[in-house]
Amino acid sequence: MIKKIVCLILLFICIGCSKNKINSNSTNNKFEINEPENLYKIAKISFDQQNYDIARDQFKELKKLFPLSNEAIQSEIMIAFIHYIQMDYDQAILNYRKIINKYPSHKDLDYVYYMVAMCNYEQLQNEALDGYYNDLALKSFNQVINRFPDSKYAKDSHQKIILVKSNIAAKHMEIGRFYLNNKKYIAALNRFKIVIEKFSITKFTPEALHRMVEAYYEMGMYDESYNTTALLGYNYPQSKWYEYSYNLVKQIDGEEPLLKKIRNLFDG
Repeated sequence: MIKKIVCLILLFICIGCSKNKINSNSTNNKFEINEPENLYKIAKISFDQQNYDIARDQFKELKKLFPLSNEAIQSEIMIAFIHYIQMDYDQAILNYRKIINKYPSHKDLDYVYYMVAMCNYEQLQNEALDGYYNDLALKSFNQVINRFPDSKYAKDSHQKIILVKSNIAAKHMEIGRFYLNNKKYIAALNRFKIVIEKFSITKFTPEALHRMVEAYYEMGMYDESYNTTALLGYNYPQSKWYEYSYNLVKQIDGEEPLLKKIRNLFDG
């Protein structure tokens, strides 16, 4: 009888210990779930699964619960990135600007500036339309380069600047051709000169020089036509635009006088 009583007591003790252990584990699990790093992981899982609206709400909740944590700052960056992915560029830029103002010493500030530039870059319009975002993108990428010259985003910013400048140059070329076709030669020349002076790294420079040759030729400014053709041939001898210019200006005095004038130009 005593043996049975001892067994029952030991059984109750074991059950009690098991309950305490279960309660303890439940408390620990609840605590771990509410840790900012774990909440961030949960939100990141939603993001990786492309549940962007859910992820944004989870990142916002993390910010609300743990506003001073590192995960809260990273959540702000992720929220802005979600707006970027969803092509809500204005809201993304607004969020990124807030991050720049709130955390001017943040370790990933170069990335934030770069993303502002990318938001503007992805809104570039074709050359026939208003170039508002061209100027914004150019300014933004230059900020990345000037502020963070050693950043991994600086190299890509340099490449993007070339593309932006090509877009701007294309706009000037489109307008210049329009003026040229409508015999507004001075206005056309001004556009082509902008391409040559400000956007010489773009593919449009040889064409811009040729269009200038055309404009000078039509205005009867033959010396300017010769000089511009010579410049085009010196810098782009294999270009089709040099061939076009050469064939145009040789009509003035013939091929031999043209070659002589071009040689004299570079011989001084």
